[in-house]
Amino acid sequence: MKATGVVRKLDELGRIVLPMEIRRNLGIKVGDPMEIFTTEDGIVIKRYDAVDDVLSVAQRLTEMLDNEKNPEYKKEILDKVGAYVEAAKKEIRKKEKLCKGVAR
Repeated sequence: MKATGVVRKLDELGRIVLPMEIRRNLGIKVGDPMEIFTTEDGIVIKRYDAVDDVLSVAQRLTEMLDNEKNPEYKKEILDKVGAYVEAAKKEIRKKEKLCKGVAR
């Protein structure tokens, strides 16, 4: 992590404004979904990408299938996983566009 020297106050609703310079440098735009993590000594905020979650699940399934002995069964499952990932990516992108439209 890199110190920025920026200090912001929490408002009465629990909000903190991310400075424009930081948002610009990180490519964060109005309406971007953000993910919040807690650590022992603070909070980490990063841009949320649900596609990464879907791809992570697909990768774990693929690794599990590496032990499968039946090649036809393996191909069938991998084809289904691939189709699911593509459909999920399209749905996520559509929802992200809707969220951005509402936020503006």
